[in-house]
Amino acid sequence: MEHMLEGLITIPGINRKFGLDVILDFVPVAGPTIAAAMGGWMMWEARNLGMTKTHMARMAGNIGIDYLLGLIPWIGAIPDFFFRSNTRNLKMIKRYMDRHHPSTAIVQG
Repeated sequence: MEHMLEGLITIPGINRKFGLDVILDFVPVAGPTIAAAMGGWMMWEARNLGMTKTHMARMAGNIGIDYLLGLIPWIGAIPDFFFRSNTRNLKMIKRYMDRHHPSTAIVQG
């Protein structure tokens, strides 16, 4: 989900990725709402993994900031291009899994 929302397309030259999260920002109100719902699904799955309420609150805050930035018509795509809430949330999930379920650790090379 994180790859689909924030890493589908790479801009040649600057090697920066973006995905549906930025593209959906060009659809007023409905686009950021859909992107937030997709980010909410990641949060739901994190809850199913047993993450704490503190982690969940931080994840909700990231999604909320991303949603509010996306609500700004047209211009909201610019800060959303740089603030990657889903990537932040995925890093929190990976850190939690590595700490509490070490048998699921993935070696990053």
